[in-house]
Amino acid sequence: MPLRLRRASSLMSVNPPVVKKLAMEGDQSPTQDDVTRTSGDVYEFENNKHAKEVLACFNQLREKGLFTDVILSAANREFPCHRAVLVAGSKYFRAMFCNDHRESREMLVQINGMQADVMDLLLKYLYTSKATITANNVQLLLEASNLFQIIPLGEACTRFLEAQLDPCNCIGMREFAEAHVLGELFKVASTMIMDKFADIVVHEEFLELPKSRVIDYISDDDINVSREEIVYEAVKRWVAHDVINRSEDFAELLSYVRLPLIHPSYFVNTVECDEQVLSNPACQSILQETRKYHILGNEINSARTRPRRSTGCSASVVVVGGCDRIGGYNMPYVEAFDPVTNQWSSLAKLPAFTKSEYAIASFRNSIIVSGGRIHSRDVWLYQSHIDNWVKIAPLCKGRWRHRMITLGGHVYVVGGYDGKNKLTSVEKYDSFSNSWGEVSSILFPVTLCALATCHGKLYVIGTDDVNTLCKLQVYNPDTDQWMSKAAMPSPQRYISAATLNGKIYVIGGADKTVYSYDPLNDSWDTTLVDCDSLESCGMTVCGGKLYITGGKGSGPEATDAVHCYDVTSGNMAQMAVMPRPSCYHGCVTIHRFGSTNLPAGQQQMGKAGRSVD
Repeated sequence: MPLRLRRASSLMSVNPPVVKKLAMEGDQSPTQDDVTRTSGDVYEFENNKHAKEVLACFNQLREKGLFTDVILSAANREFPCHRAVLVAGSKYFRAMFCNDHRESREMLVQINGMQADVMDLLLKYLYTSKATITANNVQLLLEASNLFQIIPLGEACTRFLEAQLDPCNCIGMREFAEAHVLGELFKVASTMIMDKFADIVVHEEFLELPKSRVIDYISDDDINVSREEIVYEAVKRWVAHDVINRSEDFAELLSYVRLPLIHPSYFVNTVECDEQVLSNPACQSILQETRKYHILGNEINSARTRPRRSTGCSASVVVVGGCDRIGGYNMPYVEAFDPVTNQWSSLAKLPAFTKSEYAIASFRNSIIVSGGRIHSRDVWLYQSHIDNWVKIAPLCKGRWRHRMITLGGHVYVVGGYDGKNKLTSVEKYDSFSNSWGEVSSILFPVTLCALATCHGKLYVIGTDDVNTLCKLQVYNPDTDQWMSKAAMPSPQRYISAATLNGKIYVIGGADKTVYSYDPLNDSWDTTLVDCDSLESCGMTVCGGKLYITGGKGSGPEATDAVHCYDVTSGNMAQMAVMPRPSCYHGCVTIHRFGSTNLPAGQQQMGKAGRSVD
């Protein structure tokens, strides 16, 4: 129905017109910046220019000093303003003027610690919604924006700083962001420090850092360096920047450098020849650890032997062989698990996988497999750097159900079965001569025992009779002698052992218990854990925790669970699943590079081994 205008008064002397269509002409017609919505008899109009025009009008009034009702004073300069505009754009002024503060009743408000030119920029933004941000004013402008809680302007300053990030200033940016609780800038600056660490350490900001902050950076696993020499050179450069005051900090800083992972030639030709290193007694233990690592490999385990992630090298749990159930198929698979990425990858298959009940150990950064049914003497070595198996010198005596471990740069084979007798014989492998030789025999014969090394000695845990205690026999390689120690608290079979933080941990058997042995006190402790019984599982130390792989419970079937045991808290938790269920397998830890880092032609898994004997 057409709208009819009401007769307004007696002044209307003629009949009102009938409005059939609303028309706007001339300067009042809507523009593309206006919003119009027509629905039936209602026409809604919104002028998007209105807010800007009003704000511009207020700014003109401010510049002319008209209708102002408050004066802000900063650095002896006065700024006449309108309270309404300040309250609309700043939570700080809203709290000041809208509550019963003294300033809400005063004409002159003093702003202490504020530069006049910064206050002028803030007011121009509040009155125009525009601000000119430069490298010279961004820091003060951001601090002022945070003070007055002008959030959009503060965010704009933060984005400007992020765009200016560079290796030469990102350390200072991070410190600034941390001091002003700028989460996004802190995150972006921290990421650049980690990603560009090799470029950052040559700039002045790094050299001016306090010692504590330098330690924070060089101890971090995530700094991006292609080689550890970069970290060593950064420490040298930082100390040289103020050698008089910083020389006494050199040994402490050097303890955070992964010195064992430095290339041997660089270590010999540069580090060991450095007078600053040689003349500092506190550095000698670090040098000795590095020398041992170059000879003994992964037997030396400390924070300095843990690769940084950027090198592409990681500590991996490797599962070798095994079967899917009692009396089941002997599997040839070799699988590596990275606890950081929670991913599995396949390595070259076992070359003689038809055997069973062989022994496995890590050797330097390789894996060695010996013996197997029926009384095999074969020994295979997995070369992790080329993902290949090679045959090395055979055992002196064929055996299976034996165990093997590395101690002092030698591989020891202990006990087992030769098809007729349980063995007490022990053999030692010398990699320099590629030969095996017998050492003193153990006191009691063992098969399917558990081995561990601790404080330079070899510990053998196990017995053939499940109804008797698991004997503990200890070998001292310096004297070539064995002796008995305290037996395990309860008889168990098919157990596995590993050493962490100076204690030996044993798991397996029929109960849900982790046994720990302290060699210094010759005493045992037990901890109940929430998991199935894990006979014939694998166990190894990786990243400061115990990883338990596979095994079987009360039935014949194997499990595919990977558990992680935290020795500090006593918590056992399942972390992953194996590519397939497995028991009676080997489990060791090695450092390995991703497959993309292997030499050309060596990236295909499962290659046949070759014999070198």
